[in-house]
Amino acid sequence: MAIVAGIDEAGYGPLLGPLVVTGVAFEVPDDQAEDCLWKQLADSVTRRVARANVRLPILDSKKLYRHHRRGGLSGLERTALAMLQSAGHRPATFRELLRRVAPQTLDNTAGYPWYEDLDFGLPLEADAGAVATQANAVRRNARLCGVRLAGVLCEPLLAGQYNRLVSSTRNKATVLLGLTLRIVQRIMSKAADRPVRFLIDRQGGRLRYTQQLLTAFVGYELQILEETRERSTYRLTRSPTTHHIEFATSGEDHHLPVALASIYSKYLRELFMRGLNRYWCERVKSLKPTAGYYTDGCRFLKDIGTAVDRQGVDRNILVRQR
Repeated sequence: MAIVAGIDEAGYGPLLGPLVVTGVAFEVPDDQAEDCLWKQLADSVTRRVARANVRLPILDSKKLYRHHRRGGLSGLERTALAMLQSAGHRPATFRELLRRVAPQTLDNTAGYPWYEDLDFGLPLEADAGAVATQANAVRRNARLCGVRLAGVLCEPLLAGQYNRLVSSTRNKATVLLGLTLRIVQRIMSKAADRPVRFLIDRQGGRLRYTQQLLTAFVGYELQILEETRERSTYRLTRSPTTHHIEFATSGEDHHLPVALASIYSKYLRELFMRGLNRYWCERVKSLKPTAGYYTDGCRFLKDIGTAVDRQGVDRNILVRQR
């Protein structure tokens, strides 16, 4: 069995809340590593959102979230939890979800008072019965196709950690690429000697990744296959295994694993933002919650300024450097 993995992020630009990078890995038959997973799983999933469609929507998280914005998290949550449940995982709380997809983050939340309560129940907004029904449909479909969701690996970077890394690298694009390559390394480690096809949403306008790949994967032979405006593709070889890594523009529109990775990144970020908003709304009367993006984030910080000073909160763990 080969492995196909998609990687995408959420929260690269905001002023508040974490940056989250996620890798999603599927096991597929060796001769199907380059096939379209949307087509393979067409009986149970779809790349479009429509009320009349009973299949599970897997598409760019921004499009899915906008479609369900009146219902808040429901669309993202249904897809994220149904896919985990199709693989036999049913986290009942946010803490259990983090333990499954980002266990290293549980220790990192210490010192962030707005992340102290991680035990709120899931799903928050999606219908649990609908999640279970669609999970069963995906499980049956995947079994018939010989496909399996092998893992979801998230790297949430909280504001304090983000600020330390940006200060040391002086470049947030370098921080993002570092998290991405860390997930690549983790998936390769779990794959052992099996080949992995990595599909990664392109990091901004960067076209060339040769030096960063050589630094991250010492002992591998690197071959450049393509470096164009549309994609940058590489072959990494260390006998007996060869991996392919592709950075492509709008990867979430072309590859199901990338779209699903974007959904998990967005879902985790929104859960963290729920914690931050709830904490400050309990302390500041009539406070309007924020998504954390720059303009509204500045408004939010102004509104909570007195409470921040009164509680002696270190702004370095609250506000991200640009």
